Amino acid sequence: MSFKVQVGPPRIAIHQAMTVLVCDPDGQIAGDDQHGLFFRDTRIIGAWNASIDGVPWDLLSGGAIGYDLARVFLTNPAVSDIKRGTLAFVLARAIDGGMHEDLDIANHGGKPVAFTLRIRIQTDFADLFDVKARRTPNRGTVTTTWAPNTLTAAYRNQDFRRGLTIAIEGAAATYADGALTFAIALHPGESWHACLRYDLTDGDETLTAPLGFAEPRDSAPDWRDSVLKIETPNAAFQQFCAQASDDLAALRLPMTVDGKAVTMPAAGLPWFVAPFGRDSLIVSLQAMSLYSDFALGSLAVLGEWQADGYDDRRDAEPGKIMHELRYGEMAHFKLVPHTPYYGTADATPLFLIALHEAWKATGDTGLLERHLAHAERALAWIDTDGDRDGDGFQEYQARAPGGYENMAWKDSGDSINHPDGTPVRGPKALCELQGYVYDAWIRMAEIFDVLHQSEKAAALRAKAAALFDKFNATFWDEAEGFYALTLDGDKKPVFSVASNPGHLLWSGIVPRDRARRVVRGLMAPDMFSGWGVRTLSSRHVCYNPYSYQNGSVWPHDNSLIALGMRRYGFAAEAATIARAVTDAASYFESFQIPELYAGLTRDRLSFPVRYAGANVPQAWAAGSAFALLQAMLGIAPDAPNNRLYVDPALPDWLPEVTLRDLRCGGNRYDIRFRQGAPPEVLAGDPATVVTGIRPGAEPR
Repeated sequence: MSFKVQVGPPRIAIHQAMTVLVCDPDGQIAGDDQHGLFFRDTRIIGAWNASIDGVPWDLLSGGAIGYDLARVFLTNPAVSDIKRGTLAFVLARAIDGGMHEDLDIANHGGKPVAFTLRIRIQTDFADLFDVKARRTPNRGTVTTTWAPNTLTAAYRNQDFRRGLTIAIEGAAATYADGALTFAIALHPGESWHACLRYDLTDGDETLTAPLGFAEPRDSAPDWRDSVLKIETPNAAFQQFCAQASDDLAALRLPMTVDGKAVTMPAAGLPWFVAPFGRDSLIVSLQAMSLYSDFALGSLAVLGEWQADGYDDRRDAEPGKIMHELRYGEMAHFKLVPHTPYYGTADATPLFLIALHEAWKATGDTGLLERHLAHAERALAWIDTDGDRDGDGFQEYQARAPGGYENMAWKDSGDSINHPDGTPVRGPKALCELQGYVYDAWIRMAEIFDVLHQSEKAAALRAKAAALFDKFNATFWDEAEGFYALTLDGDKKPVFSVASNPGHLLWSGIVPRDRARRVVRGLMAPDMFSGWGVRTLSSRHVCYNPYSYQNGSVWPHDNSLIALGMRRYGFAAEAATIARAVTDAASYFESFQIPELYAGLTRDRLSFPVRYAGANVPQAWAAGSAFALLQAMLGIAPDAPNNRLYVDPALPDWLPEVTLRDLRCGGNRYDIRFRQGAPPEVLAGDPATVVTGIRPGAEPR
């Protein structure tokens, strides 16, 4: 029997909407780390510790049993006259608005016991940005009151308010020195129970705790019944997809636009449970076959927040799509620019790409009409502020004094470097930005045709053709057979080998006769680690497999690269990437793949190493499962024409896949794919399923 290392974070993280709990595996919140109970970007509770007669309980086992449920099993140490292991202490938590906490203790010994259970709870009401930076500022005031079995803590800083009310039910408690105390006496076989209900307050709005430890109103089983289901004899890939689906269910973010409830994906736990531009759009594209409502919700929210003027402090420009919106104290008082912050150069063309793909998935022409004004403003931004110097390429540079140095998906400050390792300075024209704009123009031309605006369609196609030619003349390195990472501030190509050109294949801006060389470069040993394509070549002087974006492996990056490879006919290479990411997922606890992992070379004795600060679950890491599936099956909806295109190329390691509840417009399908055989439509109209490439998706 082979032995497999299970890699997972030493923590429990559960959440629902914008309420998040991150704690140690024993249920404790130590108070000296970045764990806690968070609500709308405020850490409500910074420390939670349970003890028996002043001594910590011993952990037996603990973990999340759903994205919103956790259970921890503890036992007593040898304390007072109680033998070690006599008591069973089960701590159960459920989040749905607020948090419900069940405390159950049973005496499995042969004699009566008496002891004190003490739970110390520290509220700090720290802003999320302060928690991340490990700062402890003192901005407002906290008022704590105790009434019989009810603890209330209220935070106020001028007009900013957050609050917590803990109601204790089932047992009597006292409160002193920041701790709840329960005096417990149990005969042999007896048990004791109490529950704590944590209600959370934002201003005048209170989110109440669930009534009990049970499935919440918006449960994962309901989600599983309504979304795409995947069946395959490859157990690893099936588990990868199932966990990815559950992760995306966990990251649903309910929002309201014009009085209507919509759902968009949050980016990831614990730091990014908030509306995002780039992240939400990429996840929507990855998961279109799973849940098209993500795209509809993202378009609605991002359209509502589209910039309507200049604000250098927030890097806002007319027509630009936001990067990140926050709700905490620092955002409220504009101590951070995330109100929202617009420091992203790729969200605007990605908005147009997602609009087109959502229309293709749903067939809803009304969607185009609702977002036409947003789309036209986005197109105008691309032509003006997106192209800072009018040379036909997209560039970015922060206007805000503390704005992001880099404004594409590789947004860490040290991620864009010259071959000698010096950082690229000045306005940067990253290669993938040009591909996104090219793709957006082609897609918007089709939309304008449908809306009977043929002159605009023709103009966009002409601009796309010109960009195609100019980009390929400027960015291509014939000697390397690869594209420049970026143009620097002096408009000189930076020929550092990185994963970014893989996105060019996804966008279709690569000529067919160059695609093979790009694919070969991405799959070369310096780029392909065996666990996926690295963000940066191992030959580069800045390469560090443990870094954030200079040699690590990002599943979402790999999924877009695989889609691009398949677009150009490189099915075997796309499947190789899919298998590498699937194999990596199999090593992580519950197949829950993190945001990124180390770019170490795979060998017979290795396993993937999680990046220390990786978000888990993380939306576009989870979304990679469905994008990789799309790459292997060639799924391309065309609901406006009542067609579903499929172009399967299953590898040996995945010889059969059955999709159930695959939606395209008003149609729903069950389809079985077998290696070397035509697709078998088990449910749905076979006449609407076409084997081949969706018209308009072929590269030049």
